[in-house]
Amino acid sequence: MKARRLTRRAVLERWWVLPVAGTAGAFGYMGFYATRVLRGKSEAGPPAFEPAPAQQVVPLSALKTLWAEHLFTYAGRPCTLLRVPRPVAGGLSAGDVHLAAFSRVCTHLGCAVNLVRDPEVLAFAFNYRPPDGQPHLGCRCHYSVFSALDAGKAVFGKANGPLPRVRLDVRGAGAQATVWATGIEPAPALGG
Repeated sequence: MKARRLTRRAVLERWWVLPVAGTAGAFGYMGFYATRVLRGKSEAGPPAFEPAPAQQVVPLSALKTLWAEHLFTYAGRPCTLLRVPRPVAGGLSAGDVHLAAFSRVCTHLGCAVNLVRDPEVLAFAFNYRPPDGQPHLGCRCHYSVFSALDAGKAVFGKANGPLPRVRLDVRGAGAQATVWATGIEPAPALGG
């Protein structure tokens, strides 16, 4: 069998394969990345609270307005308690007051998640315009956005998993009513 000699001319006639293959690979990766950012988000599912010691969080009277927020630490994790306009899966309703609490640790790489009240800030800074115009939880490290009204589901960005929820309880009545944390969902493996 005669060995085929690779000449300079043969190489130059096929040089176009490299940039075409590189371009096709780049567009393939961009399509994969766009799909990951926009779709493929896992649902929150039914609550899977792990028991933790009961901890008083805040008097119910301190959450007077919709989207009132109280930051606290529970089971060693920073958390946020929100008064929301409607019942949320895994949240708590006490009469006409609806509450939801989440871990503030982003499920992507563990950065802090904060409540973003202004939909225009979400549109400008996070490149996400909420369809309902409601506040969302946002991670400023990689611009993931989570919906408090959809049980902490990741709706945009690199995070794919929902924020862990905190189980709530109201103890006492009237002006003496207080919100307690009584359990929390397990922290997911970061990167999802």
